[in-house]
Amino acid sequence: MKRTLLAAIMVFVALAQTGCGDGGSSAPPIFVTSILSDSAVDGYIAQNPPGVPPTVTQGMSLTVQSVFAGIDSGTLLESRAFLDFPLATVPVDAVISSAFLDIVINSIQLSGTIPIRIDLVSPPSLTLAPTDFNLAALATTTILIFPADVGHHVFPIDVTALMTEAQRLRLPDFQVRISEDSGVVGASTGLIEINDTTGANRGSDAPLLQVTFF
Repeated sequence: MKRTLLAAIMVFVALAQTGCGDGGSSAPPIFVTSILSDSAVDGYIAQNPPGVPPTVTQGMSLTVQSVFAGIDSGTLLESRAFLDFPLATVPVDAVISSAFLDIVINSIQLSGTIPIRIDLVSPPSLTLAPTDFNLAALATTTILIFPADVGHHVFPIDVTALMTEAQRLRLPDFQVRISEDSGVVGASTGLIEINDTTGANRGSDAPLLQVTFF
């Protein structure tokens, strides 16, 4: 219910923005698509001690129902989450009005505020590889995750700039890498767990991308 209500609010805002103008012509029709992440492609890459290759975990299953991003405050080893949203419902010639990401935080290892970086990436394959850990970012946005976010939706995360770039590049998938923003001086170090369930609650709790376009 909350996800539906928030989505409706975003649509209303997009319609209001598109309707603004000189009044001399009718506004173009607005379309909205809501895309759940691809649970078979979603995953995360975890660093290991020096000399040991990173561990790649990909594909949600009965035993893997979440992805991790951030830095373990005990070992100081980092994990980076990867989410994939197929763009089949967004025409290649569409103009992006807005794009918002909705995630649910299952847990936070540390109680402090954690700065998070969200990068648009384009891996050479949908199969994650250790080298994807350091893929070049095509566009970036940042957010803060708070202790109060545990068990709740973090929405709306504005990824319009990332989606616009993905559309400009005509990428078939909107793929993001989520990691701790280590460039923030004095920020807390911690690990967040993002819900990526394949169960009955997937429609309400799994990562969702909402795109408004015309």
